[in-house]
Amino acid sequence: MGFKKIQEELIEALDVAGFKEPLPFQKRVLSQIKGGASIFGIAPKGAGKTTAIVISTLQKLNCAAFEEAPRALIYVKDKEAALSLEATFKRFTKRMDLRIYPVYEEHNIEAQRNDIFEGVDVVIATPKRLSKLFYLNGINLGKLKLFVVDDAEFLSKPSPFSDVIRIPESLDRCQYLIFSSKFDARMERMQELFMANALIVKAGK
Repeated sequence: MGFKKIQEELIEALDVAGFKEPLPFQKRVLSQIKGGASIFGIAPKGAGKTTAIVISTLQKLNCAAFEEAPRALIYVKDKEAALSLEATFKRFTKRMDLRIYPVYEEHNIEAQRNDIFEGVDVVIATPKRLSKLFYLNGINLGKLKLFVVDDAEFLSKPSPFSDVIRIPESLDRCQYLIFSSKFDARMERMQELFMANALIVKAGK
């Protein structure tokens, strides 16, 4: 998918941000995501994985806010990664009304519950805090369209991995995107549990 095949608002946002053409890995993975496939995107740092996540999410959500429940959930390693990804999203959504909300342990959970209840479109979350919110009925994932893990290497630790793989058990139809620098045993386990039909898209192949 070249940038000409996406929504006008997104084309404009990419142009303003200085993105003229997709990188080779982005071009391959974006076309598959746009077609609705669940993906393991395997590529080294610098291949454009995080930007591919942002573009795919905005395209999937039609670059516009809708109702109250989140439609995209993106897992990240920690608070720093959550705030960094939020900043990346905001770089592209200056002229959109999409609501991007970071969720991490260092913030008051009741405040997070209230903010989410007011309405969000994209939740960027650490596994531990999202899991706690979910089991406290602090977040409605019934409208989720996109389940994403950015830089999935952090799932090598048992605790975050367990928190992440519990959530798909409660979801209906959802598109799954897992991005990492390598395909490892944890991803094989996700493939078995909820991504049996996922494509593996590797940089340069």
